[in-house]
Amino acid sequence: MRNFLKGKKMWEYVSGISVIPKNTNEGYADLIDAWEVNNAKIITRINNFIEHFIGTQLVKYETVKEV
Repeated sequence: MRNFLKGKKMWEYVSGISVIPKNTNEGYADLIDAWEVNNAKIITRINNFIEHFIGTQLVKYETVKEV
């Protein structure tokens, strides 16, 4: 999974380097949308590769870093 995410330039979401953008400029809506889309893609990828009973435990988390 790490190698896959590094190849997609998304490992920063797992490591915590990429965090939810703060509302500091007029492009905030685009930044938050992009962040949320990538976060959801990674969580979906993780859920596709784990057992169902483990996935049900991960539903309560909102960010891939928490997962």
